[in-house]
Amino acid sequence: MNEDKLEPVWLSKNLKLYQAIDPIDRNNKSKFYKNDINHELKKDNDSAIDSVEFKKIVKNESLKFINNKFDNIVVLVGAGASVTDNKFKKDENGIARAGVTVAKIADEVLEELSNESSSLNEDQAAVFSLEKMASMSKYDDNILNEDKLNDKFNLEDFLSNILAYEKFVPEEDKEKFNNTKNVILDIIIKATSYNYDSNTFNHVKFLNVLSKLTRPENKLNLVTTNYDTLLEDAAESMKWTVFDGFSFSQTPQFDSTMFDWNLVKEVPNVKTNENIYKINVANLLKIHGSLTWERSKSGKNIIRNNKSNVKRPIMVFPSSNKYAQSYQEPYFDLFNKFQNLLHKPNTLLITTGFSFADNHIARMIISAIQTNDGLSALITDFSIESQNGNWHELETAMNNYYNVAFLKATLNNDLSDYLGGPMDDN
Repeated sequence: MNEDKLEPVWLSKNLKLYQAIDPIDRNNKSKFYKNDINHELKKDNDSAIDSVEFKKIVKNESLKFINNKFDNIVVLVGAGASVTDNKFKKDENGIARAGVTVAKIADEVLEELSNESSSLNEDQAAVFSLEKMASMSKYDDNILNEDKLNDKFNLEDFLSNILAYEKFVPEEDKEKFNNTKNVILDIIIKATSYNYDSNTFNHVKFLNVLSKLTRPENKLNLVTTNYDTLLEDAAESMKWTVFDGFSFSQTPQFDSTMFDWNLVKEVPNVKTNENIYKINVANLLKIHGSLTWERSKSGKNIIRNNKSNVKRPIMVFPSSNKYAQSYQEPYFDLFNKFQNLLHKPNTLLITTGFSFADNHIARMIISAIQTNDGLSALITDFSIESQNGNWHELETAMNNYYNVAFLKATLNNDLSDYLGGPMDDN
């Protein structure tokens, strides 16, 4: 008989909540368990909680954690926040309709390069197969398992490898090599160029929940590693004002000082000096670039444009040298702003869809948790089991009484339901 697997749904120092998953039928999720600081978890039918009671406890614990009247709200939105069913569904132009994982993008790259000829762009071009690129760049001679990528293949490491190898490519292979590299980068762009659709994404609902937590005099701070425009599109549909580091001009140019400004108006009473802050105003820090950013014709400025008009977007492509790229313009200013936000007193950090695999970002957050007594961190993802060394270090911080908690929830599913509305006292 196969024993149910316990998957954590809520983890904090004082309370842990688990869901029993049938290893054969994952849809059978009828058993729920909890333990607290005084009790060990008892996995038996007598200690099981029904699903209604379980969700009520999860919601109440989540609300208790975030409803402490924080002065500053910082939300880190990772790639997982754009993923729905993780299927690479394309429109007539080959653009994905929703986000997919990096592993799914790698599968798309494998298929596109399989015939060593690509029609992804308007011109048919000769390309190397993914297996050939891996071999010639000394990444790995064996990346396939029965015509599928094996579990060891990592697109980020692979891209880092071929970018490092680029300068050593023999002259007779350069054109074909560059064609292949450009096809890979083009697939990444098309995999992230989807538009906001309220029937697919829950970003409007999520922003409305966050607005209830934010004080008007302290703008909501949205930080994202994503190139897509879901956050700004959702905000625009709600008539929010977004400070994204670009000037309010006909041709918006990058100016990091824009984040320091707010929108206020004087109270219409000459006897007071009181100001009223505009509500629903947010900072948006796109720390890995955006599909809407490009260099000006002179090359001296970074401008924002409609993504359909941008030929070469300014983006940190997934590779293991992200850390080095983060010291370049404009990323350095954005990372510096993010770091300063994490060290403000009485700050709540919520992460969604971020696995803490990006070491340069993860270390910044972990350091802030350990040094800023006024920082509380709610880590949310589709799974809150240990995923890597950084995640394990966050769990250690929680167990050492740093103010860290974990919630199994995703932005496009149940996260807003757990964080929004009143507590259930029934």
